[in-house]
Amino acid sequence: MSFRRISILAAVALLAITLAVSTARAQTGSPIADFTLKTASNADVALKSYAGNKAVVVVFLNPACAFSRLYQERLASLSSSYRAKGVEFLFINVPINLDAPGTAAPGEVELPTLTDPSLQVSNLLGVTKTAEAVVLEPNSGGFIVRYRGAIDDNPQVASNVQQHYLKQVLDNVLAGRPAGVAERRAAGCLIKR
Repeated sequence: MSFRRISILAAVALLAITLAVSTARAQTGSPIADFTLKTASNADVALKSYAGNKAVVVVFLNPACAFSRLYQERLASLSSSYRAKGVEFLFINVPINLDAPGTAAPGEVELPTLTDPSLQVSNLLGVTKTAEAVVLEPNSGGFIVRYRGAIDDNPQVASNVQQHYLKQVLDNVLAGRPAGVAERRAAGCLIKR
């Protein structure tokens, strides 16, 4: 086989893989299949159990990731504020590309996390980093993606945030308006695949 033929076959294979990965990722506005996660006590939590909520925010975290720790207080505050408005927050602890064991530092807020050992949910929702959020809205017996990405525009300093992406999307969804922004690139630690 000639070098040219091998190059063409390699290019075709790469294109096929790229298309498969991009179509596997849930697009904004697309329906999401139900999924089940585990609590710390090994109980099942299914997405469909939140069909009565106005929205579900799925946030991917890891205690070894500095970005996740920097967002702990902001996420706890958002979860508390929006729970009364019918929004449920699901925090998923996923592995990252760091070997360091992660634990909360004294005084840090610890969020109740669920586990996704097979990374089914992060793959389904197309999430690649911690801390990254996905807003799901109930629709026709299922859920659709309304937003995926960064929580805000400044992971390092909460007081310097100028764009509250997640909050803006939730306010729009709760008011029955389009999400406004569909996706924002998140800064964070890469999820280990």
